[in-house]
Amino acid sequence: MVELFPCSGRFHFQHPRRGVLAMVSAHKTLFTVLWILGFASLFVWQRSSVEGIRIFLWAAWRPPNTALPRLRPVAFNLTDFGGVGDGVTMNTEAFKRAVAVISKFGKRGGAQLNVQPGRWLTAPFNLTSHMTLFLAEGAVILGVEDEQQWPLMPPLPSYGYGREHKGPRYGSLIHGQNLVDVVITGHNGTIDGQGKSWWKKFRRRSLNHTRGPLVQFMWSKQIKISNITLRNSPFWTFHPYDCKNLTVSNVTILAPISEAPNTDGIDPDSCENVLIENCYISVGDDGIAIKSGWDQYGIKYSRPSTNIVVRNVSIRSMVSAGVSIGSEMSGGVSNVTVENLYVWDSRRGVRIKTSPGRGGYVHSIIYHNITLDNVRVGIVIKTDYNEHPDDDFDPKAIPVITNITYDGVHGQGVRVPVRIHGSEDIPVKDVTFHDMSVGLSYKKKHIFQCSFVNGRVIGSVFPVPCENLDRYDENGRLVMRSSSQNVSDIDYDL
Repeated sequence: MVELFPCSGRFHFQHPRRGVLAMVSAHKTLFTVLWILGFASLFVWQRSSVEGIRIFLWAAWRPPNTALPRLRPVAFNLTDFGGVGDGVTMNTEAFKRAVAVISKFGKRGGAQLNVQPGRWLTAPFNLTSHMTLFLAEGAVILGVEDEQQWPLMPPLPSYGYGREHKGPRYGSLIHGQNLVDVVITGHNGTIDGQGKSWWKKFRRRSLNHTRGPLVQFMWSKQIKISNITLRNSPFWTFHPYDCKNLTVSNVTILAPISEAPNTDGIDPDSCENVLIENCYISVGDDGIAIKSGWDQYGIKYSRPSTNIVVRNVSIRSMVSAGVSIGSEMSGGVSNVTVENLYVWDSRRGVRIKTSPGRGGYVHSIIYHNITLDNVRVGIVIKTDYNEHPDDDFDPKAIPVITNITYDGVHGQGVRVPVRIHGSEDIPVKDVTFHDMSVGLSYKKKHIFQCSFVNGRVIGSVFPVPCENLDRYDENGRLVMRSSSQNVSDIDYDL
């Protein structure tokens, strides 16, 4: 190799190998300096952020074999924030610290909090937007039983002064308000409200405030709950309030079938665009209850529940009904489809309930492929459900019930297949029955009961329908027009 130094006018000769080594050495030194400077800059930048230091240490030192499926760009374990899953240690602050860190990842696709196997005792805590709460198999989030550790919240605006007591209400164990893009999922982990103590206190009338739900979202959208178990809620189990774009899929909801008051399974309340599918529900009240506010307060709030699909769901409710609409429906309920529903060992199958003073409407409701197995009353519409928030409701606020379809209703062991109890003030209009055959446990006349209802029967329906309804053949041709729409044939002694 020849190096030319024109300033000296002389030629220098250097061994080729020495020249290469010198160059490599120089590059190594330069690379090392740049790496140190870059790392130092990164460290200085991260020092201004507790989140950054935590993430760096967590990523560098996290023990192996602790990973769960990552559904967000970043995932944490509850133990990273001091959580202890022994069923005794309180984990409220660990959950709060985790949510605070995750809240900083919204613009980067959010983050995931893994709850590992164990029993994680906690007081109520809030979630944040763009968050996934992942419950591993064997993970149980336990709600603390001491109601003093459950925060109080203002009453829901569409319910007036309170559902059970006037004034503040207890919040939910897991809560969220004004959130976007929240997922609660897992490998069938459990959220357990330990509701037994709440139910006892409620029956003894020793509570001063309305009980709280197990999980509640308010004014939120893009919510998904899947592949978990919810059990033993103090009150309604899952209560989305004024939410949009909500999915509940592959969820098991459990509470004792008796002496667990008001433990509804899923209660969409003034919600829009809801899908509930592939769920198993066995609770101490309605399996699913679609709501939209209570009397004058719901009328004023004026948020309907609409565009709701319930499908492939199995429900047991020995106290109430499989799927209900109302009774709090003052903001209106419309465009609801319930299909592939199996209701077993229950007091009622599907029910619509309302009363004077509710106002609002229930219309465009379709029940398709409903199976009833050992159900006392299969189909119910009740218009005198006289429970009101206070004495200031307007008895002239009359709800409208119209365009209700029952298509493909089958089953066995049903005492009263149909009881549609309209009234002169609240007639039930435009009801359709098609493809109905229900095996009876009580073979007596007047078991297809109607009062102030008009509509039609298409094709073959068993048992014999009430005379209030027009008859059509399978091709939709009128066979006989009813002249007895206002006849009442209701017998509650059955």
